[in-house]
Amino acid sequence: MHHTQSNLIEIKEKIKTKIRELSLFEYNPKIIAVSKTFSEEDILPLIDHGHYEFGENKVQEALSKWLPIKEKNKNLKLHMLGKLQSNKVKNAVEIFDYIHSLDSPKLANKLSDEINKKSKKIKIFIQINLGGETQKSGISPSDLEIFYRNCLSLKLDIVGTMCIPPENLDPKPFFKDLLQLNKKINLSEISMGMSNDYLDAVEYQSTYLRIGQGIFGKRSK
Repeated sequence: MHHTQSNLIEIKEKIKTKIRELSLFEYNPKIIAVSKTFSEEDILPLIDHGHYEFGENKVQEALSKWLPIKEKNKNLKLHMLGKLQSNKVKNAVEIFDYIHSLDSPKLANKLSDEINKKSKKIKIFIQINLGGETQKSGISPSDLEIFYRNCLSLKLDIVGTMCIPPENLDPKPFFKDLLQLNKKINLSEISMGMSNDYLDAVEYQSTYLRIGQGIFGKRSK
């Protein structure tokens, strides 16, 4: 068995155990295998194992890597997880099925133009800057409701919210805040939790867990 397959199986078992402990029996989060910098030979064993949700951080890497793979595997769903520059939106709309990093009105307008022009169906998460960090992108929690309404007027398919908690702080308060914000605007999906804190995210009912190193191992670059 390939190491990515055994790692994924182990992670799924930990999630199942956590869900049983929490008595969240109707809850079944999806795992996004974050494959940035990893090659096709690391990815294909997961697809052979029946895993179809993958994430990338850079548009150009996704295009070169995933176009041929998606052509052969129609069930695949590719998630854009990194910061999306407005000049890369056209290419992003070509390759991605989900975008987790909608972080500004300018990007919302650009996405709306390209998605409607190409008649694509792309599910979008609003990135929230919960820690008020100047170095991080994201909508302020206080601006979320107005921003969300504007996105709806642009006919964007907003399915949920996303956050990246500040490093070196307990992520749980931030996960709790995102869950409450998500409920406030009545969205069904939440993108939070990575390799080091995905079980904490499960506690706050994240529906998409973004796991890279835990599945693929350490990155060489």
